Amino acid sequence: MFNIERWQEIFEAISKNRLRTFLTGISVASGIFILVILLGAGKGLQNGIEKQFERDASGLIQVWSGTTTKEYKGLNPGRQIQFRNSDYSQSVQKFEDKLDLRSASYDFWGASFTYGKESGSYQYKGVDPDYAAVENITIVQGRFLNSNDLAHNEKVAAIGMKIKTDLFKEKDPLGKEVSINNVNFKVVGVFTDPGGEREEARAYLPKTTVQRAYGGGDKISNLFFTLKKTDNYDEALAQSEKFTSDLKALLQSKNMVAPDDDGGINAYNSVKDVKQFYDLNLYIRLFFWWVGICTIIAGVVGVSNIMLIIVKERTKEIGIRKALGASPFSIISMILHESIFITTIAGFVGLLASLLLLEVVGPMVQSEYFQNPEVDFNVALSTLILLVFAGALAGFFPAYRAAKIRPIVALRDE
Repeated sequence: MFNIERWQEIFEAISKNRLRTFLTGISVASGIFILVILLGAGKGLQNGIEKQFERDASGLIQVWSGTTTKEYKGLNPGRQIQFRNSDYSQSVQKFEDKLDLRSASYDFWGASFTYGKESGSYQYKGVDPDYAAVENITIVQGRFLNSNDLAHNEKVAAIGMKIKTDLFKEKDPLGKEVSINNVNFKVVGVFTDPGGEREEARAYLPKTTVQRAYGGGDKISNLFFTLKKTDNYDEALAQSEKFTSDLKALLQSKNMVAPDDDGGINAYNSVKDVKQFYDLNLYIRLFFWWVGICTIIAGVVGVSNIMLIIVKERTKEIGIRKALGASPFSIISMILHESIFITTIAGFVGLLASLLLLEVVGPMVQSEYFQNPEVDFNVALSTLILLVFAGALAGFFPAYRAAKIRPIVALRDE
């Protein structure tokens, strides 16, 4: 415990070395400041990457057609593969027991939307009911499409928030009709999307209605699937990779695409990206911790050096204390108190400054891949404890050296 006399001794010792103490404090404070800022930046990157993954359902497997690159069964390369309803129905039928969500889409870009005197160009997609969960959208008004809409080719639409804002302004769009490429659709729902304004500048229509109203026949653009959940990541990854491989093989066989042709049928498996995401976050955190700790070490070395100088300058005082009966422990305690005091105060200042900066500046940073930089309180507390321990370690060796000084030698020191 510190008593009043001990506090006075510490302040007197520090005041005699104001410049050195100030520079050492700056070094320590900057170390903890940089570490916390880096950890906050790492969290901001993690939040940004997580936001990208929230755009779609977890474990999403998407398949789309392309152009063949190899000759197969007498057919020349360069054929454009077109998915049709039968590709989707056969895929669902074969893998029914493995599927959680399933949907096909028929996509159109740059369509003309009109309501009253307002108009604009947006995207629309013909989809199945599960697509709301696939795209991870949130219905804020009304409902999404249902199986009855597809079965009866209903002319209904779920529109994004941007379309609502642009065309309907403050009006309630539910039940109103919007013209999409000169075909009227009744608005049954309004949604928001984690992807933001770009994804909200679109409308979702029943797939069967889109194919019929716009002369699409039985064409579809993409297939979307998620598999039933498993508790183990490695098992989920293996399951998704096998499903993707089997699905591609089925579609390649049906569309006369060579098994080793990577151009005709393309697939994206987001389960693989989950592993990469966690690995990336780990590497970012480890790198930032390494840089920050190296900075703190530099500050701690400064503390150790200043304590060595203090011990050298107070050699005669230490000799007198020992001659009067001071124990080695009390000498070590005296030096350690000063070392811990310097690092604790400087560390607290650096910690407070960094948290304040993150609190003020963090919300101002607007980036798709960097959001809400912050530091968990437990992490901040851990860094301060680490710093106090480092301060004690920095002061121990000078303190131990001081405790080993023989009184007769110390009293002769000039």
